[in-house]
Amino acid sequence: MDTGDVAWILAATGLVMLMTPALGFFYGGLVRRKNLVSTIVECLIIFAVVSLVWALWGYSLAFGPNVGGFIGNLDNIGLNGVGAQPNVLYASTIPALLYFAFQLKFAAITPALIIGAFVERVRFKALLIFIVLWATFIYAPIAHWVWGDGGWLKNMGVLDFAGGLVVHVSAGLSAVAAALMIGRRIDVKEAASARPNNVPFVILGTALLWFGWFGFNAGSALAANEVAVNALVVTNLAASASAVSWMLLDWVKKGKPSAVGISVGAVAGLVAITPASGFVSPSASIVIGIGSGIISNMVSNWRVRTRLDDSLDVFACHGAGAIWGLIATGIFASVALNSAGANGLLYGNAHLLGVEVFAIVVVAGFSFFGSYLLLRLINIFTPVRVSPTEEAAGLDMSQLGEEAYG
Repeated sequence: MDTGDVAWILAATGLVMLMTPALGFFYGGLVRRKNLVSTIVECLIIFAVVSLVWALWGYSLAFGPNVGGFIGNLDNIGLNGVGAQPNVLYASTIPALLYFAFQLKFAAITPALIIGAFVERVRFKALLIFIVLWATFIYAPIAHWVWGDGGWLKNMGVLDFAGGLVVHVSAGLSAVAAALMIGRRIDVKEAASARPNNVPFVILGTALLWFGWFGFNAGSALAANEVAVNALVVTNLAASASAVSWMLLDWVKKGKPSAVGISVGAVAGLVAITPASGFVSPSASIVIGIGSGIISNMVSNWRVRTRLDDSLDVFACHGAGAIWGLIATGIFASVALNSAGANGLLYGNAHLLGVEVFAIVVVAGFSFFGSYLLLRLINIFTPVRVSPTEEAAGLDMSQLGEEAYG
């Protein structure tokens, strides 16, 4: 046990928890006024629900003893055997219970990302059912494949330092599936052209996400060491580069910069550096950030011209950003920075790029089709989408009977 490591991961766990309400403010500021409360509280209740799922069975499925490389068994159900002693398979210098708590924050924020694709039209009851099923049947298996001891993608040599695959590709492709299954908003043209109801909330959410992301990425070193320091530095640089590149694109195309665009650009950079943060240099992180701002901006503008109503561009920011980040990991990773990683294409190892691309395809396909099927199944028993009347009134009043501003 190392008290320095324990202190750092305790702090990092708190930082990652902050990202859930931060996401609520980020998403809440982007929607229309009549859906502000419901959007923020959906993030909060998702955190509460997933906390219980993760403690009762999710953690065991993701990090319990391996079953065939695809799932953990239920030895740790209800946190059985998860206590003060370290689990040497994952983090040998901190209590297993702290590792559980740190991983919980990842499990909780990931499904919250998905709601950006169908805000303003999802029924609260159906959302809660979806979150329980998604955390169990989509998130837990992917976490085991990539991070679990004996996970089949991990055994292939796939690198995902802090959740490019596990968190962002899974959420981004699940968001596309949800948007397709639930359908477009009834007033999608008006909604698409509507201004965000609260731009300061968007900026506040971005700032808190940026702050929390230091725990997300640097905490994934699971120790207070040089890898954590590097992860913190490259996280900040990538976010900065992406915010600037997105801003400049908007400035050239629209004649002026956008506060919302700068905010979304920063988040896209944070997403892109997530899988690479423990393996790439500061200079590479700037390249990753610039690329993320450009790619996510272009995907967002392309999406607007399609019939896909991914309301808050979850795929453009999280899906496309993470895909680029994982490809960049396969290019720029270096064992000189982290001996537990691998060299990428730039250092003569094309194999890493190949397995990263393969993992993207596998996780994207599993997340997309799995989420689509789960939503179809739920819809048989309870409507996933609110009625047109409820949608027109707004989810704050129709689902909660409360509103942001009296």
